[in-house]
Amino acid sequence: MGGNCFGRAFRVITFGESHGAAVGCVVDGCPAGLSLDVDTVRRDLDRRRPGGGGVSTTRREADEPEILSGIFDGRTLGTPIAIVIRNTAQLPRDYDKLKDVYRPGHADMVWEVKYGLRDHRGGGRSSARETAARVAAGAVARAFLTENGVSVRAWTQAVAGIEAPEPDSDDFDLYEAERNAFRVPCRRTADMITERIEELRGAGESAGGIVECRVQGLPAGLGEPVFDKLDALLAQAVMSLGAVKGVEFGAGFKASRLSGSKNNDRPLPGGGPPGSTGFIAYSGNNAGGILGGISNGAELVFRAAFKPVPSIAKKQLTIDRLGREIELEVHGRHDVCVCPRAVPVVEAMTALVLADLTLRRRTDQLAAGIP
Repeated sequence: MGGNCFGRAFRVITFGESHGAAVGCVVDGCPAGLSLDVDTVRRDLDRRRPGGGGVSTTRREADEPEILSGIFDGRTLGTPIAIVIRNTAQLPRDYDKLKDVYRPGHADMVWEVKYGLRDHRGGGRSSARETAARVAAGAVARAFLTENGVSVRAWTQAVAGIEAPEPDSDDFDLYEAERNAFRVPCRRTADMITERIEELRGAGESAGGIVECRVQGLPAGLGEPVFDKLDALLAQAVMSLGAVKGVEFGAGFKASRLSGSKNNDRPLPGGGPPGSTGFIAYSGNNAGGILGGISNGAELVFRAAFKPVPSIAKKQLTIDRLGREIELEVHGRHDVCVCPRAVPVVEAMTALVLADLTLRRRTDQLAAGIP
């Protein structure tokens, strides 16, 4: 009930609203002995926080994490890990005029229909502010995955229709993604996007985009048929982010235009038996590292499409609580494009899914008598 808890073996619950006292998370099921401290959590939060750099948002938040439990001397205890992030830059007065107004593209109306009331200050629980708690929890999951040789990296692949080079291009530079405001793996593309975003900001508009995520070091065998397939759980995790409208794996929708012989990733000889080091090599990766809902040992690849930010300065028509049409001009501090700040959030949700399935796989193997 409530939809605020995620995972089975590695479980997370988040709490807090956009303009409340704080947001935070409780992580349960994390193994003991992992190296983790507040600096590790802070590094991930710094990549997501408002005002962390760039031209996407004007809100400023320190996003300073406080670890309340579950860690001692830089190691996890195996007990619930509670992390709180105080809200320090609330400006609820920016939303006073929205108390009885339903903003276009927001969850205002449906939230009120479901619960009978809503927190109109920035969307409350449905605000993107909640994702800070996800990133904090994801930092814990990432620490677990790192000790298991798994790395999760995401970047902005496109904004406002301007696309970055593909990873196999000479112009692709993953390190560059952390050196520019939009986390685009190409300086030239980042400059083009920055120019376009400033044009949209001047017009009171916003933009959508695409975030690509890749996971290396993931062993074959992760995923739980039938309903808890790896791609199904990842899609659920990423689609639970408020601005995401689509997710595709590997070749994605392009696969629908291929023949079977072109789409199939042929296993190559010389890898060794299933489960051994170096298994398996493939002729390609149209599957995105997943077959039958189970990881196949190849690089995991997926992309998430983010809609344009609905809070825009441009005047729009909408209705109020009495059903009267009004003209609305949204004030406040809003992103023009969420993609650069969404990158660490996508990484966090991916890490949470993989940590959960890694622990569940260990249970499967013990049940099968595999040491």
